[in-house]
Amino acid sequence: MTGLLPRFTGLADWLADQTGADALTIDSITKMAGGAIQENWHLEVTISGGRLDGAGALVLRTDAPSSVGESHGRTAEYALLQAAFAAGVAVARPHLLAPGRDVIGTPFFIMDHRPGQGQARKIVRDPALPEYGDALAAALGREMARIHSIGTCDESLSFLPLSGDNAAEAQIADSRAALDALDSGQPVTEYALNWLEDRLDEWRCDRPRVLCHRDFRTGNYLVEKGRLTAVLDWEFAGWSDPAEDIGWLCARCWRFGNDEQLVGGIAGFVAFRKAYEAEAGRAIDLRAVMYWQVIAEIRWAIISRQQEQRALSGGETSLELALSGYLTAEMERNMLDLITAIEAGATEGPL
Repeated sequence: MTGLLPRFTGLADWLADQTGADALTIDSITKMAGGAIQENWHLEVTISGGRLDGAGALVLRTDAPSSVGESHGRTAEYALLQAAFAAGVAVARPHLLAPGRDVIGTPFFIMDHRPGQGQARKIVRDPALPEYGDALAAALGREMARIHSIGTCDESLSFLPLSGDNAAEAQIADSRAALDALDSGQPVTEYALNWLEDRLDEWRCDRPRVLCHRDFRTGNYLVEKGRLTAVLDWEFAGWSDPAEDIGWLCARCWRFGNDEQLVGGIAGFVAFRKAYEAEAGRAIDLRAVMYWQVIAEIRWAIISRQQEQRALSGGETSLELALSGYLTAEMERNMLDLITAIEAGATEGPL
């Protein structure tokens, strides 16, 4: 293909060498929508011979010009994707990793292209959603349980830190460190974090931590004709309490206006819970979930400020990032509403 961006001129030769292809051409490269923290590029390719013989579409995932501190690099994310694929999770199959900068100037990996809609607002506003919402929520429950089946004994993920005595204390410490690194005070978020810390005995658990996606939400999975086709964006994954992923998925900030649909704005909780518990073979800690919902609002409030700083510091020119800071007030309201509900007597999440 002629007319490639200069950074991609050596990509076809690298792909041919890595796959053992007899002939390989890149017919088009298009930057994909989304990806506020990383970049995804859709490759249309013609390949003859080698390990990817006949492949027509691939995805190249690489670093954005700037990043959020807790986000993994591409080498780590590739290992996470491999572990998820091996565990039977619905993910794009990972194929190739380029950990250096010599091919396109940034580390990247190549994976399958999976079909489907990934834009959250289009998913939750699909007129057909009432017909498939419960089935989709059940599919999400099964996939999340498969992720949580991966334990700390998996040597391929030994690079993931395992800090603190338990997941709740580790998350509070991480959130406090992230808040301290921001360029302005966040009193509401600080209050919510202190409130959680004062009530640790009510929601922390000492059971072994498992692999959690830590960004499992509507907008980070693909839906094709009402069916789940892939779980995306593994850059935040780490060892945690399973309730963290459930609280994150069910947080109000990820319902995109469909507040009555607790599971990511697509459905109620019953179908998700039934499928998750059947796949996992254990009950969901519903009390812990509501506290992890507060953590979800805190984390997203912090990340929104971090994204704003990426833009305002000159690290990356992006209107989306620059406007992210204005979302913080919404999360602050959500965390205060959750605290009010819990103090009023709520005993089970999601709320």
